[in-house]
Amino acid sequence: MIKMSYLATPFLSVWLKGSTYVDPIDGKGFKRFLPYGYGEQRPNVLSPSTLSLERHRLLWLYLQNETDFFEKPLKVLHMAPEQCFLSIFKKMKNLDYTTADLYSPIVDVKADILNLPFEDDQFDLVLCNHVLEHITDDHKAMSELYRVIKPGGLGIFQVPQNIELDKTYEDPSIVAPEERAAHFGQYDHVRVYGKDYFDRLRKVGFKVEEVDYSKKLSPELLEKYCLAKGEILPVCRK
Repeated sequence: MIKMSYLATPFLSVWLKGSTYVDPIDGKGFKRFLPYGYGEQRPNVLSPSTLSLERHRLLWLYLQNETDFFEKPLKVLHMAPEQCFLSIFKKMKNLDYTTADLYSPIVDVKADILNLPFEDDQFDLVLCNHVLEHITDDHKAMSELYRVIKPGGLGIFQVPQNIELDKTYEDPSIVAPEERAAHFGQYDHVRVYGKDYFDRLRKVGFKVEEVDYSKKLSPELLEKYCLAKGEILPVCRK
């Protein structure tokens, strides 16, 4: 995996400036994106400016085009906030925006997803992306996310997912980092979610829409924004 510092982004943005590809988060154009990945790297996926990946840009476009996230007053909880979103969301005057994580030093609230320090029915929107694959008791974590969302509220919980698997692959006896990497794709993952991921969310009470948002975008835009075709957004409502 290539580790990239945000201190390098101004230099990368100038070096790779072009018009072939565009990061929709900041609108900047580049002649190419950077490679990224654990093990075998994916070419042309990491934005030189925001350091966003395919999943981040897909989520941005969904929020921008399909929701009122950028206009309506909303109380938002962002678990383990992604750096490509953090500064932008913090500046948005329509949002009452709270970030939380158990370990990150940059969040507003130190919080365990298994026991969130928030009252019931607090948030209009909860974002929690690429977190649940790290949590052994994901049912408890999902229940906590459901608890803190207001009735009628929304949650988006992206995870690494293999849609060729009918059932999620997990084995609690696999604990060594190198074994987890071999079985689950990363040293700190505890499972690979399959098609049943959405049903797991439904079991805690969510109404889940399985949104293949890439289908709403033209092949030209998929290429221009360097998006992954077929990634499903789990859009969860309470």
